[in-house]
Amino acid sequence: MSTKQITTTTIFNYVPNYIGYLRVITAVISFQLMKSHPLYCTLVYCISCLLDALDGHAARYYNQTSRFGAVLDMVTDRCTTSSLICFLCVLYPDYALVFQLLVSLDLASHYMHMYATLQTGGKSHKNIDKESSYLLNLYYTNRYVLFTMCAFNEVFYVALYLYYFPLYNVSIFGEYYSIAGILAAICFPFYLFKQSTNVIQLVRAAVLLAELDIEDLQNKKD
Repeated sequence: MSTKQITTTTIFNYVPNYIGYLRVITAVISFQLMKSHPLYCTLVYCISCLLDALDGHAARYYNQTSRFGAVLDMVTDRCTTSSLICFLCVLYPDYALVFQLLVSLDLASHYMHMYATLQTGGKSHKNIDKESSYLLNLYYTNRYVLFTMCAFNEVFYVALYLYYFPLYNVSIFGEYYSIAGILAAICFPFYLFKQSTNVIQLVRAAVLLAELDIEDLQNKKD
């Protein structure tokens, strides 16, 4: 295919982008089921999250990477998780402030990180050298670490969601415990790691942008 034949429709029809569209559709369906059908909601929500692991493979396999696809992927991630957290505010109103702060941290850190990357000439928000941040470099460049941390982060929120509904309990030494509660406890350390990367990402982006401001001021003086 020659360059002249490539149009916006070509990009929109990329296989990984179709996976992205399917992620959006399944996420919206899960939102619709969230109030009254927790098990079906969880199943569809998890399908949406698992598709996130496929679009990257499809992009590499078909050689169909695109800026649109990268942004679609990130925006879908942020919107899906934020929507679930919003519903957690409804289920657990006493912890609404905590959930609001978590949403704010997630959105702010990713937006500032993406903006700082573009302003400094980077092509991808995942290209981070070890000298800049070893933890972020490990998080973004190691696919297994990235998938695992994102998976545990989502499962933690899903477990909190399921914990509200009296679905299944398990007996341990004669005491009954919520399976969702146990799952949340298992995921919590990994969840904290994910939130730590958000904080580091936010601080790093703020420093990069401030350094650019310094350069601009110095250039004006010169």
